[in-house]
Amino acid sequence: MTNKQKIDRRTFLKTFGPAAAAAGPLWLLGGLPLSCFRGERSQKPNIVFILADDLGYKDLGYCGGWTQTPNIDKLAAAATHLDQFYVQPLCSPTRSSLMTGRYPMRYGLQAGVIRPWAQHGLPLEERTLGEALKAAGYTTAICGKWHLGHLDYRYLPTARGFDHQYGLYNGAIDYFTHIRDGALDWNRDDKPLHEEGYATDLIAAESVRLIEQHDFSRPLFLYVAFNAPHSPFQAPPAYLDMYKSIEEPRKRAYAAMVTCMDNAIGKIVSAIDKRGIRRNTLIFFCSDNGGMDIVSDNRPLRGQKGLLYEGGIRVRAFAVWPGVLEPGVVVREPLHMVDMFPTLVKLAGGSLESKNGRPLDGKDAWATISKGQPSPHHEILLNVTPFNGAIRCGEWKLIQNGHLEGNYNGPMPTEHKFELFNLAEDPYEKNDLSQKNPQKLEELKIRLKFYADQAVEAHILPSKMPKDFRIPKAWGHPDY
Repeated sequence: MTNKQKIDRRTFLKTFGPAAAAAGPLWLLGGLPLSCFRGERSQKPNIVFILADDLGYKDLGYCGGWTQTPNIDKLAAAATHLDQFYVQPLCSPTRSSLMTGRYPMRYGLQAGVIRPWAQHGLPLEERTLGEALKAAGYTTAICGKWHLGHLDYRYLPTARGFDHQYGLYNGAIDYFTHIRDGALDWNRDDKPLHEEGYATDLIAAESVRLIEQHDFSRPLFLYVAFNAPHSPFQAPPAYLDMYKSIEEPRKRAYAAMVTCMDNAIGKIVSAIDKRGIRRNTLIFFCSDNGGMDIVSDNRPLRGQKGLLYEGGIRVRAFAVWPGVLEPGVVVREPLHMVDMFPTLVKLAGGSLESKNGRPLDGKDAWATISKGQPSPHHEILLNVTPFNGAIRCGEWKLIQNGHLEGNYNGPMPTEHKFELFNLAEDPYEKNDLSQKNPQKLEELKIRLKFYADQAVEAHILPSKMPKDFRIPKAWGHPDY
């Protein structure tokens, strides 16, 4: 199997969809005027990590999708694509994987998400990506969704390595009022903020402001974690008007939300270009998990958000760095979100030394991304909970109780269903080979159990707020 494949324009269009044609000269030169190659730059690269929320595998324009995403399409045409990039099936576990470089089962976040009433968060003993990059000399900022706990100030971003914070702590806030379950969830530098505006637009504006005002004699790590296009399905009227032909209101709003996010990303990239730092900036884009079938399109993959089939955990991902990463390259080696921690920290010249000797699960994948070398993994744990799990070993993938979704908190199954797939021959998981390959089945079951035996107890919360829970005026600020 080819590790890194440079494809010509015709093949790129066939692979990623006709909308990629809009890239124009981006195909060859990153679409940058010469002025973008001048200006201040630090020796270490700036890092802009853009995370979408619940984006479907086929939703973007360059993928042949049904939403209008010209800015992402242009960025994608200048990118190296990670064709087999894995995340967790839900929001909090993916974010914790990025922030720690460790599988969520190491610290109890493998099942469900951190809900507003949770009395836990990402354990304070875990070293975050923000801390590691700050120690490496970076200014660190998060704009958008945190979703890793807000029990008290110790769990908030500015106490976890970020110099600047802006946005929300939970998921599923109202995009216009910034309210979740009766309480405000909008903050700047971890202080409650009453501000008018649509969340996606505000996140973009804050990101642009940071880029415009930053002194690039010191490198910048900007983590832009959109809550779009996660529910509730709400969008400004101007974007809804772009999709009048879609009658189903949720799908119409979802499409509008994706296009609004695309416009926001365009503004951020434009700000980077105007500062003349594009040549020394790594931009990474992906989703936190697959989309929901009621509004999005994960085809041709099987499954959706919350499930361990490919449609729930394999997402579109690409990296752009003009002059360093080659446009049009497709890396077909399996990688995981946990790899981003060591990859980015090493790229930044930082240390991978963890707190209290906690080992990383992620591997430095830069040689795979930039040079086409094989994946640093011989196996990747896709997740393991008390109820289900999945692991990939080479071309083989094992799923235990794949019908149970990530927020399942019911009784323990009395019988466990195992499915075995050869992803090289069957990437869409149509043919279960567990009966035909009992030896391979047992081999992967042993590997999955290896990780299950190491897992700490999962924080499993009720899906509804306890009746005796006291809702604060502002999430994360009990005394506000």
